[in-house]
Amino acid sequence: MSRELRAAPPKAKSLVITVWGDAIAPHGGKAWLSALIELLAPFGISERLARTSVYRLTQEGWLVAHSKGRRSEYRLTPEGLQRFEEAHQLIYAPPIHDWDGSWDLVAAPPGELSTLQRSTLRRELGWQGFGELTPHVMLRPACAATRDTAGLLRTLALDRRVTLVRAREADSAGASFRPLSSRVRALWDLPRIALEYRAFSRRFGPLVDALSGNASHDLHGEQCFAVRTLLIHAFRRVSLHDPHLPRQLLPDRWPGAAAYDLCANLYRLSQAGAEAHLASTLGKHGAMLAPAESRFYARFGGIAGGASDPPSPARRP
Repeated sequence: MSRELRAAPPKAKSLVITVWGDAIAPHGGKAWLSALIELLAPFGISERLARTSVYRLTQEGWLVAHSKGRRSEYRLTPEGLQRFEEAHQLIYAPPIHDWDGSWDLVAAPPGELSTLQRSTLRRELGWQGFGELTPHVMLRPACAATRDTAGLLRTLALDRRVTLVRAREADSAGASFRPLSSRVRALWDLPRIALEYRAFSRRFGPLVDALSGNASHDLHGEQCFAVRTLLIHAFRRVSLHDPHLPRQLLPDRWPGAAAYDLCANLYRLSQAGAEAHLASTLGKHGAMLAPAESRFYARFGGIAGGASDPPSPARRP
């Protein structure tokens, strides 16, 4: 993985988010700063950068510190937990297949919002997979796996200023209305996202052989943790920009499904060693690894392990 780190070194704060969301959040969401610094060191993140990144995430409302003597333990804030909850579905859940043809629309008529409010609304709805139909209307397919838009609008204190509608297109006999599905390419930059998925598959595809069969026994826990972390770090960057449209609206041979399958395969192959390294590192800093929440083992449709299967000690060469 050293070649991967040289080719695409991760930014410290973004990597902290990945490590926290992928590894620490499922185990209670708290860790000593000293343990986090050790987990980040193999990625080329210095102690100073790790401390600065955690401080910034605290200032931004992701984490809160609890001092015990000269040591600091960090935990997710309720707001930070909510952000991880929203990202969890997009990263680990299977692609969307079922869709009844209905759409969610958010309308913000002229004069209702300030320039700052409109910019914030556009950005936050974009993270939820909405595309901009007009300067005042954003929409997305209404799927079971999509996130809570009503809750977002309440959080932004815009629920009394905008209109949220779930609607279906008119089916008038003899009419030839242009369907919303024909506007997909104008609403979302699918070619760019497809390129990013293909680049992800090219980058991580060769690791399947390295982690399969007997070859996996040559990797110790720290290497498995590095593989799993860089895997999710890269996949998260693509997945969170993907509107996650239902299959009916995607181009033929959409590469997102293949990238998801590759990510799932590598995650399963590396997770036992990664969990063992996480347990070992936290233990060295005086903390037991809390049992993972059940949803952790449901990632990517199911990974090995469970509450009754604690991680084995990390193997060292």
